[in-house]
Amino acid sequence: MASTITAADLTVTVTEAITLNGYDQGSKNTKTIGSIGEVYKRILTITTNEATIVTMSGAVASAGHFNDSFVRYMRFTNLDDTNFLTLTFTNDDNDEVAIKLDAGNSFMWFADNSGGMVDVFNATQNADAASDTALGSITNIQADANTGNCDLEVFIASV
Repeated sequence: MASTITAADLTVTVTEAITLNGYDQGSKNTKTIGSIGEVYKRILTITTNEATIVTMSGAVASAGHFNDSFVRYMRFTNLDDTNFLTLTFTNDDNDEVAIKLDAGNSFMWFADNSGGMVDVFNATQNADAASDTALGSITNIQADANTGNCDLEVFIASV
């Protein structure tokens, strides 16, 4: 069966709107990502027990599992109005980086324009991390809530 889906451009716009002392200090930036043919959007209830919410490798294996070379954009939004949650990203070297996502906040990750999530981060504890160029591919993303359940919206776009 041939696909009937036609790839399209994903447009992500970040707008800051603020006027200070009568002057517009806001900004608007737009990024267009071409050839998106697959999107994943889901709202998950995150508990205080860390759980894997996304996995990646060189091929799609199951639901919630993505081909890391095809993913171009990810957004995680904490829909809770009180509690924070933590997102933990792990690469193929088992390096980890944790992001605190406060109530109502979003975290966006734009992948490499042509290579996706392959070789996109290094969480080395080197004193001079900028000189360490050995980057790893994201293999999984975990989430846990700090004190009470939080709803988390996940949006992932792939070519």
